[in-house]
Amino acid sequence: MTLLAVDGLVTGYGRKQVTFEVSLRVDAGEIVALMGHNGAGKTTTLKSIAGLLPAWSGAIALDGQAITHAPSARRVRQGLSLVPQERFVFADLTVAENLDLGAFSVDDRKAVATQRARVLALLPVLAERRAQLAGTLSGGEQRMLSLGMALMRQPRLLLLDEPSLGLSPLLVERIMETIQDISRRDKLTVLLVEQNVRHALAIAGRVYIMRTGRVILEETGTAMAARGQWWDLF
Repeated sequence: MTLLAVDGLVTGYGRKQVTFEVSLRVDAGEIVALMGHNGAGKTTTLKSIAGLLPAWSGAIALDGQAITHAPSARRVRQGLSLVPQERFVFADLTVAENLDLGAFSVDDRKAVATQRARVLALLPVLAERRAQLAGTLSGGEQRMLSLGMALMRQPRLLLLDEPSLGLSPLLVERIMETIQDISRRDKLTVLLVEQNVRHALAIAGRVYIMRTGRVILEETGTAMAARGQWWDLF
């Protein structure tokens, strides 16, 4: 079943068009990677799906319901969460307080506590530092905390923008393994923008390649990895 459907998406900044009729789909429980060179339109596409950038034309649907012009808050309530490429944490708050802010729209405090315990079990590094100020965490730990905050809303669709950015190879592997584990355990659907091609292909079932604002190829992760010269597509 298709959870996210993007059809002919056109958007940009000011008068500058960045995407040109981008179409893609993400099925329930699937990890899909969106790849391409810098400036290809990947982050712009994610921002429009999340409602942070208006669609000029085209359509976006989540679980069959049109969200093309829905405010971002409504998209969150419908089960969409975005982890931006920036390390989005509240530096002066503890890890536990940051996680609770991730569930700010949930009124049931008991449910929040239950989900916090679950997230801490999924991300043990956060459990070890739950009383620590977020601003004192390492870059990789802050990235994990951003992921944990997004998971606090129990999303059905997780949008991840460059989760490996600025991290060491060891931390990149840990982040990717965590994403894959969470997707498998919770049947979580993931749309991943990632520059690290090798790591993205290791966890993605399907791949879309973007170039200059357009999707130029859709392929399985296995087929893309077997190409050997996939870098020519970028």
